[in-house]
Amino acid sequence: MTAISPTPAGEGKTTTTIGLGDALNSIGRRAVIALREPSLGPVFGRKGGATGGGQAQVLPMEAINLHFTGDFHAITAAHNLCAALIDNALYWGSADLDARGVTWRRVTDTNDRALRRIAVGLGDGANGPARETGFDITVASEVMAALCLADDVHDLEARLGRMRIGRTRGKVPVTAGDIDAAAAMTVLLKDAIRPNLVQSIAGTPALIHGGPFANIAHGCNSVIATRAALRLGEFAVTEAGFGADLGAEKFFDIKCRSAGLAPAAVVVVATVRALKMHGGIALGDLREEHVAALDAGFANLARHVENVRRFGAPVTVAINAFTTDTPAEHAQVIARCRDIGVEAFLCRHWAEGAAGAADLARHVAAIADANTDPHAAFRLLYPDAMPLADKIRTVAQAIYRADDVVFAPGVAAELARFTDAGFGALPVCMAKTPYSFSADEKLLGAPTGFTLPITSVRLSAGAGFVVALCGGINTMPGLPRVPASQHIRLGIDGEIEGLS
Repeated sequence: MTAISPTPAGEGKTTTTIGLGDALNSIGRRAVIALREPSLGPVFGRKGGATGGGQAQVLPMEAINLHFTGDFHAITAAHNLCAALIDNALYWGSADLDARGVTWRRVTDTNDRALRRIAVGLGDGANGPARETGFDITVASEVMAALCLADDVHDLEARLGRMRIGRTRGKVPVTAGDIDAAAAMTVLLKDAIRPNLVQSIAGTPALIHGGPFANIAHGCNSVIATRAALRLGEFAVTEAGFGADLGAEKFFDIKCRSAGLAPAAVVVVATVRALKMHGGIALGDLREEHVAALDAGFANLARHVENVRRFGAPVTVAINAFTTDTPAEHAQVIARCRDIGVEAFLCRHWAEGAAGAADLARHVAAIADANTDPHAAFRLLYPDAMPLADKIRTVAQAIYRADDVVFAPGVAAELARFTDAGFGALPVCMAKTPYSFSADEKLLGAPTGFTLPITSVRLSAGAGFVVALCGGINTMPGLPRVPASQHIRLGIDGEIEGLS
């Protein structure tokens, strides 16, 4: 399950994933849902939780959206344990670690822009050498990615040990294994690596495990949870974050490449309101009927559909219905989808539960049944052997439709160093705004004629990919002017209010 480029509030990809899972079970097909765990950042920030909504949600919603089983806390603790061990090595002068060459940052699961750049070790020498560092949000942690892509706890420990944390004074790379951090980090993650089993309102089993945020991470739930869902049901219905240019591309080129998976079917979630936004309508006016603007914004959906087809997977469109939509707008989306050779289904699972997505479920089941060997048609965007810079350029040109990429000073040399160190075969994980195909969130629709700026790159040797940061993307989000936290409180009966 993927989506078009979203509005700031999101288009209901998780809700539609749950609705499809419920609907498949309602028509007699055994489905297990595999979702990503919510981050506290958007819960208290702008988007809210990630448990679905209305009659298509997983329960208990409040608990899942908050601390759940503590997986994110364990990942935060493991990541920051490594950070503490790095500063301890600097203090004692062990591992010949160069304070100026430390690349490992700290993490917290809260949107806090003030922590993007900080100084540590200030004061007298008892606090260690003073240096500049910063915080990322927990879902951007390489520990999160390693947990999501690991085969088991032993593979996880090996991945943690390979993580690059800095270099020596002689510019030799230093890993978490070199400072004996990996084993203790694994102990903190021994329970977090286990998928969490809950259920939807309709009783569909749901495995919720691993991190979101495909704009700054790979944006998929864990390989362990997805494989478990595949073993336990006929269908594993899973999701990949944000629009298909980010979530689906990374699901295919990172998760499927690493785990040997291939999708039997892909659903692109679209909404009337997002199409109108891409057609030039202001966010405050999306409740009004604007068929012409919707028609203009359809280019965004068409490009996402075309991109998914590049990977050889059969694709369907789900129109996630909102009460402010009009019949004329729904009819226009369905007609335009037929023009590009894709079936679109109006889905009312939020209001009607499984019955509201039954037509989509029957169609998805039919095309999945017909796709008897998903691996035969499925293809990755680029081969392992392609140079890292060319992989970045391929994603930018083939998926985003950029004319070219421009590397900031030092980026090409850094990619060359990654290759020389034996990491040239890794896939790339693009970090950019989710609101546009470009690095400029104001370029809506299906822009062309732009250049994609690559500002920096990071090696995630343990997770198994190279991160390319595009434009002004931040790995620590900030809060909006009026954060969602202002509306969240405990009621007089102790129940949580205002959490969505």
